[in-house]
Amino acid sequence: MSERIVFISGANGALGTLVTQSFLQLGDKVIGASLRMNSDAFPSPNFHAISVDFTNEQQVRGAIAKIIAEFGRFDVLVHVLGGFAGGQSIDATDDATWKRMQDLNLTSAFYAFRESIPYLRKSKNGRIVAVGSLAAKEPQPNLGAYVTFKVALSTLVQTVALENADAGLTANVILPGTMDTPANRKDMPNADFSKWLDPKRVAELVLWLADEKASQITGSVIPIDGAR
Repeated sequence: MSERIVFISGANGALGTLVTQSFLQLGDKVIGASLRMNSDAFPSPNFHAISVDFTNEQQVRGAIAKIIAEFGRFDVLVHVLGGFAGGQSIDATDDATWKRMQDLNLTSAFYAFRESIPYLRKSKNGRIVAVGSLAAKEPQPNLGAYVTFKVALSTLVQTVALENADAGLTANVILPGTMDTPANRKDMPNADFSKWLDPKRVAELVLWLADEKASQITGSVIPIDGAR
């Protein structure tokens, strides 16, 4: 597919930036979205910025409506957006943390998927690629809220895949391990960075899953880690 219309949530984060740049390099038109997004973030005529609170149903619906009004369609949704909180056992987890993890890691994806699916089905080659976390593969102590909603994200993506296979729409979720980003290095300065995952590898996997070559891959939960 040439000049696809690609909608990316969390487009200006460490991974989102690499994903956005990669699609732009392929010649796609990219609508990059986050809570605060500026058109100067990516100096390309094919980049279009939109500020969206993905935990707000009306804002997500409005963003999709703008895309359709301007381009008449869109073909790929990449949901990178998420959030992390840890360090608390279940009995010590407060309501605000639970709600924040639910909103950032599950509700945001639900709104993005629900509003996008009708248009991605019309594409006939629609793609949904979500980014979760390797932590979702098994329970983790003191990460209960985070892991719970990352597991739920995987289930949500698999359900979307089952419900939309008839339209050629694929949906897959990538589970990266700890990525080597400036924020992670700052938060964990004593870690062995050589064991961390290069986010470029994750961006490459996103692009492959969005490609026609991956048209037979759907409903997959794909772990990807570093040297471990």
